[in-house]
Amino acid sequence: MTIAKGVAKKVAYKKETAGQWGVLPGASGAKLLRRVTADFNLVKENYESNEINPSFQTIDSRHGVRSVEGSLEAELSPGTYSDFIGSILAKNFASGGATTGASITIAASGSFFTLTRAAGSWLTDGFYVGNIIRLTGAGFAPANVGNNLLIVGLTALVATVVVLSGTTLVAEGPIASANAAVVGKQSYVPLSGHTDDSYTVEQWFSDIAQSEVYTGLKPASIALSLPSTGLVTASLSFMGKNLERTGTTQYFTSPAATNTEGIFAAVSGAVIVNGQPVGLITSMDLSISRNQEAANVVGSNFAADIFVGRITATGSLSVYFQDAVFRNYFDNEDKISIVVALTTGEEKDAEAMSFTMGKVKINSGSKTDAELGLTQSMDFQALQNDVVAGGLIASTILVQDTTLV
Repeated sequence: MTIAKGVAKKVAYKKETAGQWGVLPGASGAKLLRRVTADFNLVKENYESNEINPSFQTIDSRHGVRSVEGSLEAELSPGTYSDFIGSILAKNFASGGATTGASITIAASGSFFTLTRAAGSWLTDGFYVGNIIRLTGAGFAPANVGNNLLIVGLTALVATVVVLSGTTLVAEGPIASANAAVVGKQSYVPLSGHTDDSYTVEQWFSDIAQSEVYTGLKPASIALSLPSTGLVTASLSFMGKNLERTGTTQYFTSPAATNTEGIFAAVSGAVIVNGQPVGLITSMDLSISRNQEAANVVGSNFAADIFVGRITATGSLSVYFQDAVFRNYFDNEDKISIVVALTTGEEKDAEAMSFTMGKVKINSGSKTDAELGLTQSMDFQALQNDVVAGGLIASTILVQDTTLV
């Protein structure tokens, strides 16, 4: 007797055609999914009779509305979950800013570097605070070419950056015919034109030849956990329509293999609060949610749709109690910015992701009492940013993934 094993299970997904929620897409073009655990299951409402019966027993019960619940536990890696992140943000990932043929001077500025251009504008070229960029051009010193640079401050002519690699920049310039570009692609909650994506997911249990194909799955949330030591983890949830197909053959033909990008550790990267690197945060959690609700109707055992609502970004952080800065953020109801950048290594061109919230309010603050280092625990909420001066995007959150092409 063969019993299904997790190592033999394959989970593949494919985006459904726009406007065809819950309709099986074609069998080709799916992608296999990296996972720690992935659980997709059919659920049904159950209605139990309330009749009073002389036998003192329940006479009947009925099954009701069918739906699908999905959960994915993962170790965050670049390029792996960006389809779902883009769907939660309601905007597909797209290319960011770029400039060519500029004259750029690189100078040290404390723990930062500045990239000063002689003409043009970083702002009008589409760059934002929180972008990871790289420089190219024949005139640059080797250390300056292709190095991961996180923008932490921006004016028309000056980009202030933090180096995310183990290779520092070299002050030089002006360098003529210099190029700079946002690496990979980015997504953010748009002001209009929001997408409403859904996916079909197949669980293929290869060792027992059983297929389960679930349709109409809309990504509902992603929760990231960044410990002071350990890997960055992600928990995703989904709401779906139906278990559409079962059988003994795999539905998705030759799904694309999973990528092999490295996994993020929270110690690799940078956390920038109000434009300043912070080395006091002991842990951080971030949750992005697209509030959803099933549209149940009379006469159908499926929901008519899954409504999508506001997109929210909330989280918490624990920070060592060193001074009054974080306490005052809470006490004064200050609006602050938070940028989190993660890299897969110390190489100049290590793959990376960044998460930028331009308008954040700290909503709680409590301190521990312990023998050793004292920490403050704080909950926060990101809001739609309305102050775009200084290169912050007019959105609740911006996410960049350097692997996307």
